[in-house]
Amino acid sequence: MRLGARIRSFRRARGLTLVELARLAGLSHPFLSQLERGQARPSMVSLEKIARALGSSQIELIAAATDDLLPPTTGTGRVSMVRRREGPQGPFGGGEARILVHGDVPFIPLEFRGSNRSLGEFYTHEEDEFLHVVGGSVLVDLADEGEFELEPGDSIHYAGGTLHRWCSRGDGEYHLFIVKERRAGS
Repeated sequence: MRLGARIRSFRRARGLTLVELARLAGLSHPFLSQLERGQARPSMVSLEKIARALGSSQIELIAAATDDLLPPTTGTGRVSMVRRREGPQGPFGGGEARILVHGDVPFIPLEFRGSNRSLGEFYTHEEDEFLHVVGGSVLVDLADEGEFELEPGDSIHYAGGTLHRWCSRGDGEYHLFIVKERRAGS
């Protein structure tokens, strides 16, 4: 039920109707309605389609739906601490991500690891995004804005609505620190 409620919140924050989200995700309107009411559970494939249509990711939807289940780290609610092996983890783009904060904060910091050698499909969302390369070599393709080769220590920021994708420039894994703006209501 929590996941459905968070999907509804994300959908409404983006000004989408159920019918519009169904069309964007390639899923049926009745299924999405049942999901939002907690009467259906999505497969990981369906959740990926929904996340893409919302300009989000599976891990962000799951984390948003479960954050209020976590015990507070302090008595004030003003501090969020995530230890080394904690934080919601799961698929994000072409790799795996771990969200590095709990709760309703104005940004979502993620640790990302990937090894994809091809760029794949473009992603886009309304929120600004910042990438910092911790390890490996990365090619960031921002469509009309150009391609950028980044090495450890390099960073890039792009405004919401910018088409983006990235891949490894070498044979091994790359490691990014990503900060994504959180849109009100999501």
